[in-house]
Amino acid sequence: MIEIEVKIRIQDPKAVREKLLGLGAAVSRERHRETNALYDNAAGDLRAGRRALRLRAAGKRATLTFKGEPRKSRSFKVREEFETQVRDPKELRKILKALGLKETFAYTKHRTVFRKSRLTVCLDETSIGNFLELEGERHEITKFARSLGFGRTDFIASSYVEMIVQAGEKGGPA
Repeated sequence: MIEIEVKIRIQDPKAVREKLLGLGAAVSRERHRETNALYDNAAGDLRAGRRALRLRAAGKRATLTFKGEPRKSRSFKVREEFETQVRDPKELRKILKALGLKETFAYTKHRTVFRKSRLTVCLDETSIGNFLELEGERHEITKFARSLGFGRTDFIASSYVEMIVQAGEKGGPA
């Protein structure tokens, strides 16, 4: 699957939530806490190749995701993505360790997930600020962002890891 997304920095999550609902977005998952842990080998090959292997846990749900190297795009983050649900994250961590992979970065956030047609809209509260993450087709992202009062100049194509590092914060164990 090809993931196409952008982030947009916002100031007031409650006001944005109300605006999303007013535009017909439906909550598909209420606000919850997520832990995100990135894994790599000792040489850092995934990070060097701008790829990522992430284990995301939220309550009893966990997802393992591989993200490929970002493709060239001026406004959007575009990359190959594969993911699968994980029934036992503790066992998966043991498997990753046995394969020579270790946790290299971790962060938490609170997330509320909305759906608007084929667009996934996440309202994320992080240690570096609040963001909307819009995922879908380019034209759907641009059109919906415009209806929220944002344009392409507001689009952020960086990952949360990149932004956290850039802000000078250190990701710790999940």
